[in-house]
Amino acid sequence: MRPWPRPRVAIGRFLSHVDDVSLATRRVAGAAMAEADTEDAARPWPPPAGAYAEERGLFQLLQNMLEELLIHKPDDPIEFMINHLKQNNDDAPRICVLGPPASGKTTVKIPNALWANLIQERLSNVDCIKQGWILEGFPENQEQAWMLQSSGIFPRHVVMLYAPDTVLIERSGGKRLDPLTQEVFHTTFDWPSDPLVQERLVKPEDLSEQEVSKKLLEYHRNFPEIFHIYQKVLKSINADQPSVDVLSQVLAFVQTRPRSAAPFTPRILFFGPPGSGKRLQAALIAQKYDVVNICCGQLLKEAVADNTKLGELVKPYIDSGSPVPDNLVLKLLTERLSSLDCLSHGWVLSGFPRNVRQGQQLQKAQINPNRVFFFNLPYESIMERLSQRRTDPVTGERYHTTFRPAPTPEIQARLRQNPKDEEENIEKRLNIYYSNVKALEDFYQDAFYVNADQDPYVIFEFIESCIIKPLPCKKP
Repeated sequence: MRPWPRPRVAIGRFLSHVDDVSLATRRVAGAAMAEADTEDAARPWPPPAGAYAEERGLFQLLQNMLEELLIHKPDDPIEFMINHLKQNNDDAPRICVLGPPASGKTTVKIPNALWANLIQERLSNVDCIKQGWILEGFPENQEQAWMLQSSGIFPRHVVMLYAPDTVLIERSGGKRLDPLTQEVFHTTFDWPSDPLVQERLVKPEDLSEQEVSKKLLEYHRNFPEIFHIYQKVLKSINADQPSVDVLSQVLAFVQTRPRSAAPFTPRILFFGPPGSGKRLQAALIAQKYDVVNICCGQLLKEAVADNTKLGELVKPYIDSGSPVPDNLVLKLLTERLSSLDCLSHGWVLSGFPRNVRQGQQLQKAQINPNRVFFFNLPYESIMERLSQRRTDPVTGERYHTTFRPAPTPEIQARLRQNPKDEEENIEKRLNIYYSNVKALEDFYQDAFYVNADQDPYVIFEFIESCIIKPLPCKKP
């Protein structure tokens, strides 16, 4: 009996661009995978096991626990891991908000060692562990960042606000302090409505233009070191815009999940109307990442050409142009997607399912994609792409009357149009697609939507980014 391979081969290809895990973690994970290689021959690994581990986040859970062990180095690793599982929330946000003076955050001058102790003590509280935390204005320099790391504090997202120095100096000049409550207001952006509060406001002594310039000089001197330490989890956001826009960009960033080195075998599904470029994008993905490119229609034709048992059953339907029964298509797909190359390298599938019923059948067969894409293309673009396609019956070369015309009048004269590219037949195919696509979108709720009316390589870059980055974490 041939053992099922473990779904880990594609990690090297997909995550070679990603380096968000410590070197020690990678070495331990690599050693575990190497050891697993020797066990594959004796221990079968059924296809649903890898999908189950991905769906339940088991790889990420093990990675997080390994990182915690390497950071804290507990005397009793087993007890440490039990407590980690009981109390820790690995999805809780851990955010640092940094930036120069007057960029939209506050700073307080406290010695570095005391800062680190205070922060470590506060972030160890149950509320921070369970709900997450936002650390504002710290670290300010390399030494403070190293102190955080030595205390086992690693933010998952670092927001770096920036603005021109002239804007920051102007903002600082408008700050006013309430000596009674120590609350800070601003003459332009946050003026109190209470006349009594207005009367007692004073300008802080340390916010003269000279003092602010001095702080900015110190910030610019320390910024490159901070950036170098957190560059893989850091995003710079322009603070010289309305606060609502700043907040929107910050939220969009902190809601993304960091990339993981956990094993990932891509199982990609493409939906789209005729002419939307699904086959081209599938070919590009397969070429770059060595996943198996499966077009359902082509798979049926290959089965007929190879004279397989299933091919003999499919042949009458192909010859007559009738739809192939779902049970035959599903059997053929299940057999292909369960083969060694698909299980180890991953796959990209187009042309099936065409409706929710077929999608449910795939689900029952335990064929579950982990990335789904819907291609959107305007009706006019579809007609322009398809109705002007022509084929040279002599060479088999394909042309387009607008985008790729025949090179000579002789070739132009013998070009033929495929009956399926006639406008009437395109309309029929589009009607079938649009009658089912809404239900399919509801069925695959985690899908990505692709604007297919743009340069193919722009589309490819978008699809590639969606495959590499983790899916958003679902809220309970």
